Amino acid sequence: MTAVDPTRAALPAALAEPTVPVRRGWIALVFAANLGVWMAFFTPIQVLLPQQVERISPGGKEELLAVVTGLGAVAAVLANPLAGALSDRTCLRLGGREFGRRHVWTVGGAVLGALALVLLARQRTVLGVTLGWVATQVCLNAMLASLTAAVPDRVPVAQRGGVSGWVGIPQALGLVVGAVLVTAVVTGNAAGYLAIAVAMLVLALPFALLTADDPLPRAHRPALRSRALLASMWVSPRRHPDFAWAWFTRFLVQTGNALGTLYLLYFLTDGVRVADPEGSLLVLILLYTLGMMLTAVVAGRLSDRSGRRKVFVIASGLIMTVAALLLAVAPVWPMAVVAALLLGAGYGVYLSVDAALITQVLPRATDRAKDLGVINIANSAPQVLGPALSAPLVVHLGGYPTLYAVTAAVTLLGSALVVKIRSVP
Repeated sequence: MTAVDPTRAALPAALAEPTVPVRRGWIALVFAANLGVWMAFFTPIQVLLPQQVERISPGGKEELLAVVTGLGAVAAVLANPLAGALSDRTCLRLGGREFGRRHVWTVGGAVLGALALVLLARQRTVLGVTLGWVATQVCLNAMLASLTAAVPDRVPVAQRGGVSGWVGIPQALGLVVGAVLVTAVVTGNAAGYLAIAVAMLVLALPFALLTADDPLPRAHRPALRSRALLASMWVSPRRHPDFAWAWFTRFLVQTGNALGTLYLLYFLTDGVRVADPEGSLLVLILLYTLGMMLTAVVAGRLSDRSGRRKVFVIASGLIMTVAALLLAVAPVWPMAVVAALLLGAGYGVYLSVDAALITQVLPRATDRAKDLGVINIANSAPQVLGPALSAPLVVHLGGYPTLYAVTAAVTLLGSALVVKIRSVP
């Protein structure tokens, strides 16, 4: 008879490792919530903010848009782990009833984020747009921190690959749905912001209102002191080497993704020389999304069934490396089409399986949301670093062939180094 670990047996439901598989309804609701938050992230960046900044300052739109989005990215890097840490410590009691530690942040982030989007739509100066977008990023990252923690909180390890696939698809689908919403369904910049705000609330709130969220007993709440909170943001690589390697490999792969996608429009214009660069870019985005949707859930489920993660991550890196090399050696439209499908397919595998892998190397159950927020820095920081690396490569070091060769090398290195993670097969 197997002995019971009294420490694990004493853990409250909010901190215990989940064992009951989540149902399809739960997956559908968390999928919708993630679709809402990623629509609110990407649609302004790709469509609404460029329109708004161009209307305010047509002559300096490129530089000013870079400032707005760059400061927003910095806000995201800071807000996500902080909101996650606060979520880990949330013990809310109203009217004698205890509430869970995640949904209050999902609801608060969604409501305040929608309000920030509406206020952002009314701005007529670059300063106003910048402050509005920073506020929006803070609110959306508070919401994202709680949503990301839902997987290790509620999903058993054997189901995390498939669920992570469903959670990952909205990262690509959100841009497509959001772009269609603000260009084909509604007209006008302000109406676009309002439509995205409403869509986010409609998609996100049902998850918070209709699914369980275990309360955290006060006896298990980590200390809420500013110095201790800031110190907790550092996760020692020596004490938690697998977490450190997971962070570093995610950072490298996301850097490769940022390098490969940042200048796609300019690549189509100056490298491939297509007649309609904007229309061609939309085609590539759709193909990328299709490739991702075809592989994310399938690869996640295969990983769950086999119990293996690293081999899928390495395979995804190889696929994305091939896609980047095709763009480097053959800058023609048919090859760009193939590369977009391959890149989406590889990224779909990576996003689902690597996300599941990361949940298995989190240092402590008490800090799940904070630690996932630290991982999110590896997602956000390359969006700031990408432009600084891409411009010299394109302008001074060989142009687009060099850019995509570096993209391939960084991506391959990031996926291969996953072998350094010891605790996950």
